[in-house]
Amino acid sequence: MDGPELWMVMASALLHAVWSASIKGSADPVAFNVIQGSLTVAVGVMLTPWMALPELGAQVWLLLAATGVAHGLYWYGLSRALGESDLSLAYPIIRSTPALLPFIAVPLLGEELSLIGGLGIAIVASGIWVLHGTAPKGPRGGRGLQLAYFTLATTVAYSLLDKQAMAQVSATPWHGALPRSLVMYLLISFTGLVGFLPLALRRMQPGTLRATWRKQRGRAGIAAAIGLVGYGLILEAYRTAPASYVVAVRQMSVLFALAIAVGLLGEMIALWG
Repeated sequence: MDGPELWMVMASALLHAVWSASIKGSADPVAFNVIQGSLTVAVGVMLTPWMALPELGAQVWLLLAATGVAHGLYWYGLSRALGESDLSLAYPIIRSTPALLPFIAVPLLGEELSLIGGLGIAIVASGIWVLHGTAPKGPRGGRGLQLAYFTLATTVAYSLLDKQAMAQVSATPWHGALPRSLVMYLLISFTGLVGFLPLALRRMQPGTLRATWRKQRGRAGIAAAIGLVGYGLILEAYRTAPASYVVAVRQMSVLFALAIAVGLLGEMIALWG
């Protein structure tokens, strides 16, 4: 990865940690994500005339449909995991993607990893699991821990799909007024919300969505903006950088998330063992 790509991914890591902490600190993570996702889609609808949608090929639309399912399941799993366990426990598991992604990206996408690059990914993955070992165990794990592993699987899936989609978009001329990465983020948000809503509506109690909107719509709007910028940077990096490297560097978010968990959320981090 070159310098600009590296800095984009590092900035995205910080933003993702802040975004996740905002979900954890919300009154109801599922309802909160429905609201922020809906706000993002509303912005996308307003910007549709400037998206140059006809320039997207059939393969991109198929990938958007597939990644929408993966993102919808991710938002649901993330909401449930953060609702039932500490950020410091669930987040390192959810962001363990570098431990799994290269085994799929190399044969499926034809990515080539250097020896040093592969070693770096291994160090990042090992560090995430060491940090996971410092998180508190016991009643704050349980079901939340299972949901974190489920969310990890969805993260691997959408990372692969989004990388392929951005490669397809980057391979063709683009004449839209909006950047490709922004357009793709808004489209992914739409397809993801379509996948997420049925699961979320079944989970929420009557009146929860209205109450969350009344109390936390401003917070949800800020979270939506953070998500747009944060994942938009990742999509831009996917255009030219290998997914294995992008995902590995982005996992610096675990360090930021643990700092937020301790400093702002008051969670306790235990020593290993």
